[in-house]
Amino acid sequence: MTTTTTTAAPGTDQLTPAIRRPKGRFTAARTARYAIALFSLVIVLIPVYVLLVTSFKGPGDATPSRAWALPQLWIADNWIMAWDTLAPAIGRTLQMVIPASIISAFLGSMNGFVLSRWSFRGANVVFTLILFGMFIPYQAVMIPLNQIVLDLGLPNGVPTLILLHVIYGIPITTLIFRNYYESVPHELIEAARMDGAGMLRTYAWVVLPISIPSFVVVLIWQFTSAWNDFLFAVFFSTPNTGPVTVALNNLANGAQLQNYGVSMAGALFASLPTLLVYILLGKYFVGGLMSGSVKG
Repeated sequence: MTTTTTTAAPGTDQLTPAIRRPKGRFTAARTARYAIALFSLVIVLIPVYVLLVTSFKGPGDATPSRAWALPQLWIADNWIMAWDTLAPAIGRTLQMVIPASIISAFLGSMNGFVLSRWSFRGANVVFTLILFGMFIPYQAVMIPLNQIVLDLGLPNGVPTLILLHVIYGIPITTLIFRNYYESVPHELIEAARMDGAGMLRTYAWVVLPISIPSFVVVLIWQFTSAWNDFLFAVFFSTPNTGPVTVALNNLANGAQLQNYGVSMAGALFASLPTLLVYILLGKYFVGGLMSGSVKG
């Protein structure tokens, strides 16, 4: 039922009807938006459904012809076998991604501060050269990079992977922090300078405390990138020293090749940490990206 009110124009006696749309009623545009969102959600969740139901199937039940069917017998042995195989690699991956994310975040923060608020002659050229690292495919530098690692005598495994992820994370972290610091008022930096603060003190006591939104963005980005990396892991680690992506590949192509249930359970184990990070910190990720998008 609609409600009609009348309003009189100033200086006239004519009444003009004003119709208010009832609240809570779905319009065609809103219905279409919800339908598109629901359809997109279903498309995204279809692979998750196949992974989940297959992880509870036995070797004879996990076949391509029964990929969409529920398990004939729900078993948890696949999850136990996958965890026993991947647990050491998951621990090594955490040892790799946590320091790599933190170190690259702080280096990118310092670079972004210097290039945006403590600029020097040629700062734009330096910034452009740093950004070149984002556009060079890893595959193009893998052979010379491998030779450099061998010449330096670096051991395969977690230490080398930390170093590589820190180095190749600097371009994107510098870009994010520089854009964020561009939105910091000049007056704030000038006030610190007038109080006698140098570059390091200004960064530590003025800029760093207001950088939490960008740190959240960078840490989530670097954590996800390092966790999901497979190329560096294959070149610079072994099955006994590599991260979870290498262990998952060995699980899928090893003795459990015909046991799809174990492989699917392992894939879910491997993707769970990054999924939890986005579920718990997703809103902060979006907020951090938006915080540096407008200069003010």
